[in-house]
Amino acid sequence: MSAKITREDVAHVAALARLDVTDDELDRFTKQLDAILEHAASVEALDIDGVKPTYHPLPLVNVFRDDVVRPSIERDAVLSQAPEAEDGRFRVTRILDAE
Repeated sequence: MSAKITREDVAHVAALARLDVTDDELDRFTKQLDAILEHAASVEALDIDGVKPTYHPLPLVNVFRDDVVRPSIERDAVLSQAPEAEDGRFRVTRILDAE
């Protein structure tokens, strides 16, 4: 297969990304990216007619426990441990400006 990406392409992308790369790195990255593109082309060439799309190769099923109400710590007991509380809620420092 012929090269899918040139040294100049890699240098151009590096410049766009504001990356300072050496000549040795340009050569190495060009070779690596070319190998990646060749592999992608070989995957693209596969005949996948009749193959159902999947998001995972194994059939996964989420296992959720039933939501069961059970005793918990009282709100006042929890809020008594907070540095600040207001109207039955934790009071925290404002992080966004009011608009």
